[in-house]
Amino acid sequence: MNIRSLTRGDGVVIGAAVVLFIASFLDFSSYDCPQGVDCSRYDSPNAWDSLGLLMSVFLAGVIGAALVIVSRAMPGRKVVGLDLGQFGTALTVFALWTAFWTILDVNNAGAGLILGLLAAIVLVAGTVAGPLIPAFKAPLLSPASPAQGVGAGQAPYGAGPGQGYGFPAGQQQPYGAQPSQGYGYPGAPQQGQPAQGDPAQAQQAQQPAQGGAATAGEFTAFWFAVPVARPLYGEDGSPNPIAELAPGTWYLAVEQRGQSLIAQTQDGRRGVLQDTTGIQRG
Repeated sequence: MNIRSLTRGDGVVIGAAVVLFIASFLDFSSYDCPQGVDCSRYDSPNAWDSLGLLMSVFLAGVIGAALVIVSRAMPGRKVVGLDLGQFGTALTVFALWTAFWTILDVNNAGAGLILGLLAAIVLVAGTVAGPLIPAFKAPLLSPASPAQGVGAGQAPYGAGPGQGYGFPAGQQQPYGAQPSQGYGYPGAPQQGQPAQGDPAQAQQAQQPAQGGAATAGEFTAFWFAVPVARPLYGEDGSPNPIAELAPGTWYLAVEQRGQSLIAQTQDGRRGVLQDTTGIQRG
């Protein structure tokens, strides 16, 4: 998963899961040591000393958080008929439910149980409210510019030497533009355009090519980035997305189908990008 595709809600979920895991090592309960008794040899139990508490509160919350993050990275994945995100959210709610009634049942709750309850509350808030609150849906990190996407002198993913992202003087070629539309190097003749001052070459350029079809309509693969997160659907027409294209990441367009693009992710998956409005061509 690209870290730039994470939202603020994902950051809250990950942080709460880390705190919940740390809380499992802290004391489950506390007690007052009687005066005159050496209590240093008595160790307070933690969640790892109780398998039922460990699995139902702490590990259930951590596993639920992991499933939620994976579901947002790979939409459409299911477990026993449920979406991974729904299954993970159910686990986090179950962890909070168990922690709440457990802390009511314990006479002297320790730091581990108190911190675990607080972490479970934040975890459920992040998983449930993350897709609903606009502030939580904002990117965790600002998208990188094309120049920042790769290191100096390093070619982009899958590109050969000389296939840079940008164009001179900050000009970038929008999606669908042909070379004849003037996107090129300043002062250089465009493809199929004769040099000025050469009548013979101009006459030759006006003659149709013999023995072959025109290649103006052929599709050429190119790199692009999306302005906002957009789903990538399977080529078989399935309504469930197979991936989510994240802003700040470059993807390869390998084919055009009507107004849609066949895009390839960095892990090799291919699918249909139905919404191509506002994409940035590399």
